[in-house]
Amino acid sequence: MLKSMTGFGRAEQTVGDKTFLVDIKSLNGKQFELSLKMPAFLKPFEFDIRTILSKKLGRGTVDCTISLKESGAAKPVSINTDLAKAYYKPIAELSKALDLDPAHILSTLIKLPEVITPTGETLTPDEWQSFEKVIENAIHNLNTHRQEEGKVLQDELLLRISNIRKQQEEVILLEPLRKQKIREGLVKVLEDNVGKESYDPNRLEQELIYYIEKIDLTEEQVRLKNHCDYFVSILGEPDENKGKKLSFILQEIGREINTTGAKAYDSSIQKCVVLMKDEMEKAKEQVLNVL
Repeated sequence: MLKSMTGFGRAEQTVGDKTFLVDIKSLNGKQFELSLKMPAFLKPFEFDIRTILSKKLGRGTVDCTISLKESGAAKPVSINTDLAKAYYKPIAELSKALDLDPAHILSTLIKLPEVITPTGETLTPDEWQSFEKVIENAIHNLNTHRQEEGKVLQDELLLRISNIRKQQEEVILLEPLRKQKIREGLVKVLEDNVGKESYDPNRLEQELIYYIEKIDLTEEQVRLKNHCDYFVSILGEPDENKGKKLSFILQEIGREINTTGAKAYDSSIQKCVVLMKDEMEKAKEQVLNVL
């Protein structure tokens, strides 16, 4: 079963006297890229949080926001005076420039980030273990969403491969007719230019065999079929991380389709090749979202 890189997960839980809300959003990406927003007192656990998210989510562009709702008794706080002073000057200048009442500057300052912080607050080991479960619940909800998206992706990819196979079947049916057209065309050119009795039929037959062997499509069609079969078998594997592998197989499918088009010399087969390319490009777009 496929898993998409796109999804959203949320979890909320009370740990001690704190209520945490964890939101995780994931989009497609070549590697794991994380944007993490969280309260300052969780900074000592940032590396652990990043490790959990990286291990559980694989790859993708991830945005994780951890919010805190205080639910217990009031706790002592500290005021970062230096930071407040740094904020004050530009705010005072802006207030003066806009001709605003400076009486409200203090109320604005204390709301700015990190000006007022809990004194020496952090999580105890037991609280950290409980908080880990909040993150894991949010990841679980995100992965559930990813699996639902993956079902849609799998159906779409199977459709694209099925359409490529249908066009390949048409190419196989047209192949004998193409060879006959080539043979008849070359004979006509010779008869029109050198005369019907002026060339050696045996030599012509030898040249025709050599030429038709060079533009024969059998090997390309065998490899194309094998690649399509392999692609479908990979879709059915239990491994979740297979987006890159599927992308590589699509490259091989595209190579065989392109070679078929280059060797075709037949308008009907070229139409099939164009349709196969269209299906392959649609499959490539969808594979970009696969984990």
